[in-house]
Amino acid sequence: MTPDPTMTRIGQGVELHHRRGRRDAAREMFAQIWEDIGGEQGDPLHVCVLAHSMADVQDDVRQELTWDLRALAAAELVTDERVARAGVPLSVAGLYPSLHLNVSDCYRKLGDLGRAREHLRQARAGIGALGDDEYGRLIRGGLERLAEQLGEAT
Repeated sequence: MTPDPTMTRIGQGVELHHRRGRRDAAREMFAQIWEDIGGEQGDPLHVCVLAHSMADVQDDVRQELTWDLRALAAAELVTDERVARAGVPLSVAGLYPSLHLNVSDCYRKLGDLGRAREHLRQARAGIGALGDDEYGRLIRGGLERLAEQLGEAT
């Protein structure tokens, strides 16, 4: 299977941010990819993954939430076939716990605890789609920390 070039570019931006600590460079790269894919009119998988990654490099929580909500909306249009064709090792259902976790955390930061708890609930409802691997453990750990911050039993 030929690697999806856009997914490869997004991965390079994620690496710039997470492994190299070059947040501004990652944001610039993501902005260029966003333009290249046609923004929200692009391939829903690209929109979802790119918006999810772009949210992580925002300085303002409202902008972060905007990007996270774009990612969540795009996920509704993604199919398991498309995910597999791109070489992503998750089902579409496996995307939702992380998406809802991030949206929930943004709402928590903004003081909208009702919405934060609702997205936490949705993230927890989809946790069964994750494997017992590094990614699954990362998301489960994030959900546990967020639940504690929201005063929710784990």
